[in-house]
Amino acid sequence: MKLAIIDRDGVINHDSDAYIKSPDEWVPIPGSLEAIARLSRAGWRVVVATNQSGLARGLYSVETLNAIHAKLRHELAQVGGQVDAIFICPHGPDDGCECRKPKSGMFLDIAKRYDISLQNVPAVGDSWRDLQAAANVGCATWLVLTGNGRKTWDKGDLPSGTQVRENLAEVVDAWLEG
Repeated sequence: MKLAIIDRDGVINHDSDAYIKSPDEWVPIPGSLEAIARLSRAGWRVVVATNQSGLARGLYSVETLNAIHAKLRHELAQVGGQVDAIFICPHGPDDGCECRKPKSGMFLDIAKRYDISLQNVPAVGDSWRDLQAAANVGCATWLVLTGNGRKTWDKGDLPSGTQVRENLAEVVDAWLEG
């Protein structure tokens, strides 16, 4: 099974310092949905792993988050793609959970759900915490320069072997050509 783990905000859709709090605020980055659709058509399972501390902060409800993800799935289906699962961390940064990136709890849950080792499974994000959570479990890390990616790149200190591409479409090109 070919599996890809993808962060949401800043990778699939435009991010906001004020959080994505409604389906109307969820706007895909050009080419990202088509990139996921190409993975789907090539037989990959695509999993989204996303911190959603806006839940803990009371900025939106679980129902609203579900509506945002329904929009993601609907728009993705319109271009012939799908995500197999969406894993979220609903906790705030001070809650002490194990699932909030840069900790790897979500990734361990993904490995358990699919009964696979995550060694060299590609994972893409736009922040250091996305990459660190993936690197902790042996994933092959990919940084996109969308969202917070340029700031992350400028800061450096990326996990060893991290590949860098302009956007998710370029990452998927590399995966499908490799």
